[in-house]
Amino acid sequence: MADPIHDAPIMSDLLIEGLNRYNDEPCMYLGGDVKTYKQVREMTSQLVQALQSRGIEKGERVAVVSGNRPEVLANIAAMQIAGCVGTSLHPLGSLEDHAYVLNDASITTLIFDSSLFQQRAEELKEKVPGLKNLLGFGPTDVGEDYLALAESFEPKDLERPDIDPDDISSFTYTGGTTGKPKGVMQNYRCASYMTMIQMLEWEFPDELRMLIATPLSHAAAAFFIPVLQKGGAFYVMQGFSPDGFFDMVEEHKITATMLVPVMLYYVLDHPRASTADLSSLETVFYGASPISPARLKEAIEKWGQIFYQFFGQSEAPMVLTNMRKSEHDLSKPERLASCGRPTPWMKLALLDDNNQEVPKGEAGEICVRGPLVMQGYLNKPEQTEEALAGGWLHTGDVGKLDDDGFLYIVDRKKDMIVSGGFNVFPREAEDVISANESVAQVAVIGVPDEKWGEAVKAVVVLKPGVEANDALVEQITNQVKDAKGSVYAPKSIDFVDMIPSTPVGKPDKKVLRAQYWEGQGRQV
Repeated sequence: MADPIHDAPIMSDLLIEGLNRYNDEPCMYLGGDVKTYKQVREMTSQLVQALQSRGIEKGERVAVVSGNRPEVLANIAAMQIAGCVGTSLHPLGSLEDHAYVLNDASITTLIFDSSLFQQRAEELKEKVPGLKNLLGFGPTDVGEDYLALAESFEPKDLERPDIDPDDISSFTYTGGTTGKPKGVMQNYRCASYMTMIQMLEWEFPDELRMLIATPLSHAAAAFFIPVLQKGGAFYVMQGFSPDGFFDMVEEHKITATMLVPVMLYYVLDHPRASTADLSSLETVFYGASPISPARLKEAIEKWGQIFYQFFGQSEAPMVLTNMRKSEHDLSKPERLASCGRPTPWMKLALLDDNNQEVPKGEAGEICVRGPLVMQGYLNKPEQTEEALAGGWLHTGDVGKLDDDGFLYIVDRKKDMIVSGGFNVFPREAEDVISANESVAQVAVIGVPDEKWGEAVKAVVVLKPGVEANDALVEQITNQVKDAKGSVYAPKSIDFVDMIPSTPVGKPDKKVLRAQYWEGQGRQV
């Protein structure tokens, strides 16, 4: 280990300090159960000892699959303090997806929710030869009851592990647009640096009651330390629904939450959107996928300037750009298409295909460098070299900067449609279509076409009570044609009940495209 004299605190330090700061104050509400800081701290200590008793310590590779329950957060802390390399499996993932991740990451320990995933754990035991330990949150016929094991230990003081900030702390699997999921390797330094930027820039209410509507094991975990450091409490939904959301905000006077855009659309389109009392909400964080400017405007008009946007990706998480609440300015409607200003704590540039900065005002690939950048992709040296070419992380997003320094994501580089030799960025067509008062959600993709190579197709979810008809198809097509030109106008529109989404709530265009490209020799 290098001389630690200049090392900043890592996540385990911040977790220990945050959990030690309070005692009887509430830390977590879930399903009527309230856990205090002391209870979460003691549970964390017992889980650390349980892991260590089974030889699960520094560097051990551990995966977790669970519903939302208090033990999930305590286990996140325990794994950090034990020095494990953690991987979260999405609760809705398939058996094949989970098995691929466990084998690719050489996972030796699976922690699972016994009430929901016992059968999956048993199936994975058969498919993953390297699994040594199966630990269940509760009684299980597969492996061992992790909670009963933990309760056999007396709580004791939490201690920092002997970890170098450059040691790997997690493998986060990201699907991308093609091929098998890639395991993003992040070190301990990255996670603590991300938290520092959150604490510096994000607008958390002074009295923090944080509603968690997403899986605790994923995006919600990124709020763990900021909430602890501010003495706040988590209010956790066991499953998202608009009614459940409104109930929680009203009952507990929630002051902050995080929603992915599709969740916000569901809330906006619900009858209670105009009647529920959301006056306690001071900050709604949103991110993970592009938001419709028209729908964002609708939300601001309904609930005020309470929205805060963040942008990042698994390879450089969450805090590359930020758009503050006051910057959601309806007098500057064009800004609602922005993802905010780049954080000063990272270097961001728009580069061309030769890794040169594009001229001011032109579009280029968003590339970053700094402590947030991943170590690379696990077991994928060629893709790592491509992603980190020229000493930059290439995000795959194409963006523009305006004169005020706000960044606008034009689209994913790989989502670009080439139709008749012209480049079409789906995001620009989606923003026009989502402004139609009949449209709840939209995804624009390229589909095979003998004449054009690729043709622009819009896949649309309509708002409740709206029916599809030829007049609406013509109206949407003409709106895009008028705003962006005939090249961008969809050649066809499909109306669907829902658009498939990725584990973090992004429209899953890979799945969407697959049905149209089936049997083709290519996918673009």
